[in-house]
Amino acid sequence: MAEIVPAVMPKNYEDLKNKIALVRGFSPLVQIDICDGVLVKNKTWPFTSSIDTDLHFQKILNEEEGLPFWEDIDFELDLMVMNGVENFDIYTKLGPKRMVFHLSPINPVSDFRDFLEGIDPYIKDSIEIGVGIWLDKPVEDVFPLVNCIDFVQIMGIKRIGFQGEEFDNKCIEYVKILRKKFPNLIISIDGGVNFDTAPLLINNGVDRLAIGSALFNTDDIIGTLERFKNL
Repeated sequence: MAEIVPAVMPKNYEDLKNKIALVRGFSPLVQIDICDGVLVKNKTWPFTSSIDTDLHFQKILNEEEGLPFWEDIDFELDLMVMNGVENFDIYTKLGPKRMVFHLSPINPVSDFRDFLEGIDPYIKDSIEIGVGIWLDKPVEDVFPLVNCIDFVQIMGIKRIGFQGEEFDNKCIEYVKILRKKFPNLIISIDGGVNFDTAPLLINNGVDRLAIGSALFNTDDIIGTLERFKNL
């Protein structure tokens, strides 16, 4: 059974809070899509205003408050940002259980491996580190990083940073290659996951499904969540 991860692409802090509230008590973990408008064209909280002036973001960094409902829910930060590595310490202050760094802006891959190997062991013990691979990057770019990460997130769409995009079947090829070469690697899919694509992904050995529009654009979010869980 694949883990189902509700994926929130927040317009602002209130939108983040409202969407998390919709699955509170029904999902132990939520993915927060953080888009800076540079790596991807879309912007989400906290970049929809300014991370330097966003009141809630600054309060979280100053440990005056936490992410919405942090007592009940763990968070996975999907960092679709240019400076994720440079701002690693800032994002850890949000208190995530998991963090996803995207390979697309990282060149060469060896530099990213150096970053992964240099993460403090205490941080590695408390935060799962994943790497996101885009379909316009060779899947082989992941190979030298597998021993340094906890999971890989394959992007199932071409236009990264948006929800409701069409699923790209090339994603299945990446899943098959990684599953064959690294049988124990945790594989997550983000983008294009719905009731048509989810069974295909699960049958090919995917461990986690991040689901955004196919979940939050329904009239019965909890019923839809349970249906995905029972696939």
